[in-house]
Amino acid sequence: MVRTIQQLFDLSGKTALVTGGSRGLGLQMAHALGEAGAKVMLSSRKAQDLEQACAELQAAGIDARWIAADCAKESEIVRLADETLQRMGDVDILVNNAGAAWGAPAEDHPVDAWDKVMNLNVRGYFILSQQIAKKSMIARRSGRIINIASIAGLNGNPAGLNTIAYNTSKGAVVNFTRALGAEWGKYNITVNAICPGFFPSKMTMGTLKAFGEEKLAAGAPLKRLGDDEDLKGLCVLYASDAGKHITGQWLAVDGGVSVVTGG
Repeated sequence: MVRTIQQLFDLSGKTALVTGGSRGLGLQMAHALGEAGAKVMLSSRKAQDLEQACAELQAAGIDARWIAADCAKESEIVRLADETLQRMGDVDILVNNAGAAWGAPAEDHPVDAWDKVMNLNVRGYFILSQQIAKKSMIARRSGRIINIASIAGLNGNPAGLNTIAYNTSKGAVVNFTRALGAEWGKYNITVNAICPGFFPSKMTMGTLKAFGEEKLAAGAPLKRLGDDEDLKGLCVLYASDAGKHITGQWLAVDGGVSVVTGG
């Protein structure tokens, strides 16, 4: 029997793990998954931020819990995976969102800062995906992995925005998504990426300060920045059976910025 659109987007009975979920885009996506019916486990480094975010989700009627973990450290990632599975059961949806950025001219970019960005933004995504897949998704032949990339991974930057490590890491996330989607399709695990544009958030604070919100908004065909709703629809599409035949793909949510900049 063909399901209705409401049934296809329904996440009732599903469990989601969202890294970097205590604020900003991660918390927005946690709201989306919870509103669609999923139980949500949030993770980030700071317990206080997680407590506040979890309380916000619970006040909205969402079954939400949290684990503080540093996704730049392999031992912490393994602990996060194991504790999530112990407390929540199998993970149906993994949102790899934790990330770091660093601004410096390429010729002067500190190597340790490069390593920090690449370690969290790429290596962390791989290790957590591997952990959750091996311990939950592969045996059940079911899973949804959503990687948060960026339009910064699709092209270069305007003059004055020197984020070579961040751009490189997000370009890697896009191709990581393609490669993993191709490899894990045999397990019925879909792997897709979201490439946000400019959203008011801590991650983009330097960009917003350098160029100004009004100027950045004016450069987008839709003439605005992203808001607190703009990732919700795509996140639930990728996470639900409405997107069950989509894998290895990325989509920019950027008000059209990547269209006019050649992404």
